Amino acid sequence: MRRFLTIILRFFLQGVVIIGPLAVTVYAIFFVFSAVDNLIPWVREIAPGIGFVSIVLFITLVGYIGTRFFIFRWIFEAFGNILEHTPGIKYVYSSVKDVFNSFMGDKKKFNNPVWVRTHASPDVWRIGFLTQKELSNLGEPEMAAVYLPHSYAISGWVIVVNRKDIKPVTGMNAAEAMKFAVSGGVTGMHDTTLSSNHS
Repeated sequence: MRRFLTIILRFFLQGVVIIGPLAVTVYAIFFVFSAVDNLIPWVREIAPGIGFVSIVLFITLVGYIGTRFFIFRWIFEAFGNILEHTPGIKYVYSSVKDVFNSFMGDKKKFNNPVWVRTHASPDVWRIGFLTQKELSNLGEPEMAAVYLPHSYAISGWVIVVNRKDIKPVTGMNAAEAMKFAVSGGVTGMHDTTLSSNHS
């Protein structure tokens, strides 16, 4: 009887491993879709999904005219400049803008993965992303800022270290390095090894 229960439990855990990531992904997609679709309630009443499509098209249109037409780019930048100089609002707007620019657009910051030594004797290295190559404006020309993401979280922390304790990551691009860091080293390296073996 115990052997039978052990086999059932093993199969159940295998089922969780197979279905779990799929279920979480489907739920996340459904949650984002529903949240965006509900931003325009009166449009959603016509048919589910129209609000989501409308918002995606609107954002795409703003991105297009904001990059293709100088006058619209100037308007957006002027409005953003006003927000950046409005007391109270400027802190929220500037912080959100910097975060978005760090992950998307032409000013991405998390595209330079590095190894950083956080402890010596014995050496302990962590994977992170170089965000500031030098800090001369802060009076520390030999120092650099590195962002270290937390595993299984969307948070992280910034450390300032000597540039001699930093070396570039080889064999992984920025996306693979982020996956490696966030997964606690479980994924990223294995995927890179497989791709190199097949090439």
